[in-house]
Amino acid sequence: MDTTSSFHRDALAGKLPVSLITGFLGSGKTTLISKLVRHPQMNRVAVVINEIGEIGIDHDLVSISSESVSLLSNGCLCCALRTDLQETLRLLFAQRRVGEIPDFDRVVVETTGLADPAPILQTLASDTLLATQYRLDGTVTLVDAVNGIGQIERHAEATKQIALADKILISKTDLATPDAVAALEARIAGINRQARIEPIMNGAIEPASICGLGLASSRAGPATLRFLGEQDEPDDDAQPASGRYLGAQVAARHDPAIGTLSLRFDKPFTWPVFTSAMSLLTSMRGPDLLRVKGIVNVDGAPVLVQAVQHVFHEPVSLDRWPSEDTGSRIVFITHNIEADVLRALFAAVVALGDSAAKR
Repeated sequence: MDTTSSFHRDALAGKLPVSLITGFLGSGKTTLISKLVRHPQMNRVAVVINEIGEIGIDHDLVSISSESVSLLSNGCLCCALRTDLQETLRLLFAQRRVGEIPDFDRVVVETTGLADPAPILQTLASDTLLATQYRLDGTVTLVDAVNGIGQIERHAEATKQIALADKILISKTDLATPDAVAALEARIAGINRQARIEPIMNGAIEPASICGLGLASSRAGPATLRFLGEQDEPDDDAQPASGRYLGAQVAARHDPAIGTLSLRFDKPFTWPVFTSAMSLLTSMRGPDLLRVKGIVNVDGAPVLVQAVQHVFHEPVSLDRWPSEDTGSRIVFITHNIEADVLRALFAAVVALGDSAAKR
């Protein structure tokens, strides 16, 4: 992870945003996608789905089509995932560039119900070509209000889909009691208290509500704070500024294995010390380090970091601090890792770095 090349350019400018739509079997992804592709706001969006026929696109909505690509009359481009995602995204970008398909400025990817989102998120970060042309805008997970708690208890995939989400859409709320929905929301918060939760009825949603979940620019501002999970505007019940960072609000732990850990460091890091600590952590507990997101004070400068398990996205050097708070604050979504263990690891690596500097 090298930050030096990022200080004088916007590393995110011009990259096509990618939204990942995931959720366990029966959660309503197909219904959501079928509604989305008909929406007027989808006129410059490419939707990558497992099979176009599954979403029931009416023939009169399709203006042109090929074996794997359909252009709807509203301009939405549907692409069937016939190979792996890497090849599909590369092909879409190449066809867009030479004019073989209409231009698009966003990609929405639907996963299968049993899919682990982590490899897809890692692909966007680790594939050099894709990382140059695309950026992750966010992961949206659908959870069934009727069966969600049971799926969380029985299926690791359902839990991981929630843990990696930036936004949770609770479907079928009309079929569940208010108490059941409240219990599900509490269970979700116990796994991932950063994710925004929103009920959804019959897949009806404004496309804009699932966009803008990620960081679009290295120019710091309110969007940066929202992306990090901070409050950009204080309210009557807000904590003092020193405590409002990255999910500092206390949330009950409902899941004994997966949870959100928020750590703060007031002393600036050097880049070698921070990367050494993260390298040690990922080498020892990479599979259990589900997601990392935070802002790090590197020799006084703000650097935004993201990771999924052992794969790190390119760090983004912000043009300024998004608030008066210049402390490092990092959120870890982990499996069976305690906060004290993370603190001890960072303290040990910092102490080793200080010791080496005194030689």
